[in-house]
Amino acid sequence: MSSPAVPSATPPSTGRPPRRVAGGLLDPRQLVRSLPDALRKLDPRMMLHNPVMFVVEVGAALTTLSAIWTPGVFAWVITAWLWLTAVFANLAEAVAEGRGKAQAAALRRTKTTTTARRLTDWRPGATDPAEEEVPGTALRLGDHVVVEAGQLVPGDGDVVEGIASVDESAITGESAPVIRESGGDRSAVTGGTKVLSDRIVVEITAKPGETFIDRMIALVEGAARQRTPNEIALNILLASLTIIFLIAVVTLQPFAVFAGAEQTLVILVALVVALIPTTIGALLPAIGIAGMDRLVQRNVLAMSGRAVEAAGDVNTLLLDKTGTITLGNRQAAAFLPVPGVSVEELADAAQLSSIADETPEGRSIVVLAKEQYALRGRSEGELDGAAFVPFTAQSRMSGVDLDDPRERRSLRKGAATAVMRWVRDNGGHPTADVGQVVDGIAASGGTPLVVGQVTRHGGASDARVLGVVHLKDVVKEGMRDRFDQLRRMGIRTVMITGDNPLTAHAIAQEAGVDDFLAEAAPEDKMALIRREQEGGKLVAMTGDGTNDAPALAQADVGVAMNTGTSAAKEAGNMVDLDSNPTKLIEIVEIGKQLLITRGALTTFSIANDVAKYFAIIPAMFAGVHPGLDLLNIMRLHSPASAITSAIVFNALIIVALIPLALRGVRYRPSSASELLGRNIWVYGLGGLVLPFLGIKLLDLLIQFIPGLR
Repeated sequence: MSSPAVPSATPPSTGRPPRRVAGGLLDPRQLVRSLPDALRKLDPRMMLHNPVMFVVEVGAALTTLSAIWTPGVFAWVITAWLWLTAVFANLAEAVAEGRGKAQAAALRRTKTTTTARRLTDWRPGATDPAEEEVPGTALRLGDHVVVEAGQLVPGDGDVVEGIASVDESAITGESAPVIRESGGDRSAVTGGTKVLSDRIVVEITAKPGETFIDRMIALVEGAARQRTPNEIALNILLASLTIIFLIAVVTLQPFAVFAGAEQTLVILVALVVALIPTTIGALLPAIGIAGMDRLVQRNVLAMSGRAVEAAGDVNTLLLDKTGTITLGNRQAAAFLPVPGVSVEELADAAQLSSIADETPEGRSIVVLAKEQYALRGRSEGELDGAAFVPFTAQSRMSGVDLDDPRERRSLRKGAATAVMRWVRDNGGHPTADVGQVVDGIAASGGTPLVVGQVTRHGGASDARVLGVVHLKDVVKEGMRDRFDQLRRMGIRTVMITGDNPLTAHAIAQEAGVDDFLAEAAPEDKMALIRREQEGGKLVAMTGDGTNDAPALAQADVGVAMNTGTSAAKEAGNMVDLDSNPTKLIEIVEIGKQLLITRGALTTFSIANDVAKYFAIIPAMFAGVHPGLDLLNIMRLHSPASAITSAIVFNALIIVALIPLALRGVRYRPSSASELLGRNIWVYGLGGLVLPFLGIKLLDLLIQFIPGLR
């Protein structure tokens, strides 16, 4: 590998804003729809998965029994708000799941029952194979189906014959159709998409119930969402803190009895709920679900929450060049005439000689001549007496023979060696200038195509080279700015290509990547990823071809393009439905946002408990030990109003933080120390000050309620 110099950044380009589920984060309708799910989650078997909130539920059940045994306004108010605390915690998770279900409902609309035209005796090259109509659900792995314009693709598969324009808006949300063809990296089709033109034969690659859409529905609904290592570790920490505070409160009662300040069960439960980290315990499941939901909203399917977390810690990003950094087909970039020939003359000759060239390169020459020199695109039928020569792999040229009464003119465009040989065969002598231009383009990593002309007057002929067309890999718009953003995140970018080092160096400089690996075989990609991982780095890779599959499987975060092959999509742990490799920046941001949100709300939750200590502890013991009244710094009205205010605030703050848990803390590229400082000052200080204000305000209101004064 060698490292190219990275030029300065270009201005950022604007992209399509991500699609989002309708409705605000606290849409009242969504809260109402999620409430039944929140109540169902009160099932103790479900609550056991969240130890913190299970303790709250058990406490609520105990205070309910106590309130029934010893009725009183205080006991019933505390009981009601403890149950509300448990419900609000479940509501946060239910709202997050509800947003995923909204996405799943949209996906289910694409999974309609279709009739498939299954080919019973298809073979490559077979003409008029027999077919039968079967339900789409009856298709099996390896079946071949034919799909024509206006029909839905009945199942996931690869195009094995033909080429067609396909509408994938039901899956990706993009209105622009895409081309799917056999024999390349853009052969995969998804069930439920619609063929707009032509005819294709699709080989089914997924079993019923295991299609791409089936997996998407299961994942966005949360059925297949597993807890990530970070989330499991935080759950263990929260459970440990809960056990510690439970022991502390249980052992506190004997001391209180000895001191003559025995406490009721209601107050002891309130103290436990105030001490344990209920805020982060309530919001933790919602944070994880919302992280995957944010990916779905940006048309990225993550196969696991582990992949989302890993994206937040990525150090190195590997990108396949063709179709990822570049558009995939070389396109005409410039017309370079030889001395004595105008650029307009060369452009006209290049366009005429490319009319019969149906390759993407030939089409790009016609487009460039039209856009830069206002040469209207012409068709074969418009030129009388013209004999067109189509491009073939054998001749490596295309052209046209124009039969004019005054002179006959032949034009050829193609590979430099082929066209210059044609010129020599017709009596011409290509100059050294042509060779220098050809060598210069090749050295820069481009592909030179030479344009030649032969004119005949009577028995005389004149053969010469008119100039050279520069073909180049076209870097996708906005790539340099995207790589600059990755660099600010501390992520090193490496372009991987099978091109020679000269071509790779040129593309790397233009795109602005940090490094490149040229002439890379699949084994080379794997070796590079392993070297990075052995150095303790997390590696992400994007790709779309079968040859990318091993590296996608080895990478910590493998993002496969939806336009790629089935092998690539199976190997990766994420699939980008928009097939936009720069989407990885959003994936990394969402991963970092998930980790930062978790850390920020944990900091807020721990700081938040401090105010509740100052509310409840003095209220419990100030009557016996008046000196403890010094801790009543909020000057709360009475023990009953102090404890009630703390418990009410504890419940309300969960609801108030649901939008932040769903949206996530905003990520800005910065160092770990800066992130830590922001967490401490914004969420630590905020978690300390806000409860003091909230509890005091509630105390001012509650002191007017009889029975709580």
